[in-house]
Amino acid sequence: MKRTTLTLVILALGLSGFVYFDEIRRKNQPQQFAQSHLNKINQGNRQNQQNQTTQQQIFSFNVEDVLSIDIKTKDYTLNLEKSQKLEAPKWSIKLPKSPKPEPAKEAIVSYLTDLLVKGKSESSVSISPNQLSEFGLDKPQATIDIKLKNQKTHQVILGKPNFNNSFLYAQVDPVIDNNGNTQVLLVSKDFANAVNRELSEWQEISQASANKANEKNSEKSGKQPSEEPDQKTQQNTKNTKLELAPIPIYPNPAHTK
Repeated sequence: MKRTTLTLVILALGLSGFVYFDEIRRKNQPQQFAQSHLNKINQGNRQNQQNQTTQQQIFSFNVEDVLSIDIKTKDYTLNLEKSQKLEAPKWSIKLPKSPKPEPAKEAIVSYLTDLLVKGKSESSVSISPNQLSEFGLDKPQATIDIKLKNQKTHQVILGKPNFNNSFLYAQVDPVIDNNGNTQVLLVSKDFANAVNRELSEWQEISQASANKANEKNSEKSGKQPSEEPDQKTQQNTKNTKLELAPIPIYPNPAHTK
């Protein structure tokens, strides 16, 4: 009898303990789920932060620091120089075979300078100089040379697009490190769009030049054929005129008798 009672007591205690711990587990389960979910969120945030930190600012200067920009493409070479005067134009452009600088289109130049100041590289890779051709950097599509007011210079060399045509391979201030390698960056394709333009897109057409061009066009289109007939028409008209010969008048014989 005592053994039976003791056995029942042990079973009751075991059952109570099982119920107790099971209840605690049930209560802690939502907290554990929430903690697990929070850990996943934090892990994702850390991964995003790591991805963001891989984007590196290309240059550290400001637009105000830029003194001049030389652009060399496969089609032409031009020079952009910032004016030291307060009034417009802020930038002048010297085109090939141009005797003197001309006003540059400010919106086009600002698009380029904003990229130089704010542009970021997505990633970089170290390569051997004999691999430059694989990235289109042995014969670049464009080279940008920047000169600052403090006389420091920078250079951007634009190669070909990457495998999915989303970025450009580029070199920035290229140097050879101690291992004989050089750095290649992935930059925005906007750099190519900023410099690969028609020469006329860089020029700011003044109102006087526009009026002069309009006057020339008006002179060419304002001449009417009826106002100034050509020489052939005049000659044909002249030849069609009839020349009337004088008719001789003879006296009436009846009146002479």
